[in-house]
Amino acid sequence: MNDRRRLGIRRLVSLAALAASALLAVSTVAPMSAQAAADGWWHTSGSRIVAADGSTVTIKAANWFGLETPNCAPHGLWSITLDEGLAQIAAMGFNTVRLPYSNQCLAASTTSSIDASRNPDLVSLTPLQLMDAVIAKARAHGLRVILDRHRIESSGQSKLWYTSTYSEKRWIDDWVMLANRYRDDPTVVGADLHNEPHGSACWGCGDTSRDWWAAATRAGNAVLAANPRLLIIVDGVERQNDASTTWWGGGLKDAGAEPVVLATPNRVVYSPHEYPASVYGQSWFSAPNYPANLPSVWEANWGYLARTGSAPIFVGEFGTKLETTSDAQWLRALVSYLGTNGLSFGYWSFNPNSGDTGGLVADDGKTPQTAKLAALAPLLAGGSATPMPSPSASATWTPSPTPTPTSLPSPGSAPVSATWMLQSAWQDGYVAEFSVSASRAVGGWTISWSSPGATQVVNAWGMTCAVASGTITCTGKDWAGPLAAGQSVRVGLQVAATAAPSSPRLTVTTN
Repeated sequence: MNDRRRLGIRRLVSLAALAASALLAVSTVAPMSAQAAADGWWHTSGSRIVAADGSTVTIKAANWFGLETPNCAPHGLWSITLDEGLAQIAAMGFNTVRLPYSNQCLAASTTSSIDASRNPDLVSLTPLQLMDAVIAKARAHGLRVILDRHRIESSGQSKLWYTSTYSEKRWIDDWVMLANRYRDDPTVVGADLHNEPHGSACWGCGDTSRDWWAAATRAGNAVLAANPRLLIIVDGVERQNDASTTWWGGGLKDAGAEPVVLATPNRVVYSPHEYPASVYGQSWFSAPNYPANLPSVWEANWGYLARTGSAPIFVGEFGTKLETTSDAQWLRALVSYLGTNGLSFGYWSFNPNSGDTGGLVADDGKTPQTAKLAALAPLLAGGSATPMPSPSASATWTPSPTPTPTSLPSPGSAPVSATWMLQSAWQDGYVAEFSVSASRAVGGWTISWSSPGATQVVNAWGMTCAVASGTITCTGKDWAGPLAAGQSVRVGLQVAATAAPSSPRLTVTTN
């Protein structure tokens, strides 16, 4: 996504006025955790992305943009801390951050729009050092990072991977520099070579000035020569060889016959982008069989690559403000298609100031957009980081006495169970989440636990929470309130506290 409507329709990004409470800033440069090092690098096998232990990985990414803009910093750091943002991304169930950047920012010496009181350790960093900090903090939250060369110059997107002032050589040289810089850190798991080739960009046409397939091959081999363990992520093109058009970077119809083949095998992941009618009125949105026609559109343009085992698919961008019936139908269909086919994805965007899609948080920078998260729930269920860090503690909800004894389940048949997972803790607070499952339908639930030293619930998603006398009480709300039989949801909260409980006893009432 760029600061414009698709297919050349320009739009302005309005930076919303945000307000959020600050957290204690922690060190931005930390040694690689033993967990991250042990989890290792990812590779491909047919249509699968595979972890070092042989398990299949589904990339569940949130895009956090800003490092590609004139600010040269992730947007929102004027009102939240970097740690708070990454903690929330992890708690929502994502396991990866797609981090857009521009080559201009890589060469810059300063950033802007970072609040010094909230992020005192970030304000004096160069953009490249800030990228280091984002990666280090992501590692601390069990998140992986995909670096996305989103723009050449910070002012806007280019059709091709080079311009008259930024050569192909500079593009490749910058990628080699980044590959070497993070060579020993598997937190950085992938290189998205160039965001959304479009206009005259072609796939395998033989014209070296515009052949994206050939350029991706050259750049991919150069990156892998520096770090042969990275995933090489290749977007499609807008105009395909049969003259059909789709989203910028969305066309991979020709990759089956002419795949990107690199010197290091098992590294290529194809990455289309998909958006709804509110972003641009593609022809398929007005078809009489919409939205039933969408799977066939996706299958023809890129889905076939995964189905035939050619390569994995990572839908690197999709998103919506979710304000129209058409958009809701599109999102429901895409979530179903991704889930049914086990495809990786990257939601655009986490931060709220995308003019086309909004974000996963409201304009305060922290309140979750519950309708969007409810729509994404089938993809994020059981999320957390992949591989997921071991829970700090777990407990089963035990029903407490109520005035109506007949509403209590019998021993051993509690209708709701949950797992407590401490996501992160620092001197003045912690973030925890719960995976909540219902064995039968319940109209709602309330949970409480002892948290000595807790003074305030700073933020919560899927629940409303309060603190009284060292006890936190939370009630499920919105998408996480009523639960159907067999349904699971993931909820969480951020607490201001002098200590995080290690193994709290959880008490629940249901109705």
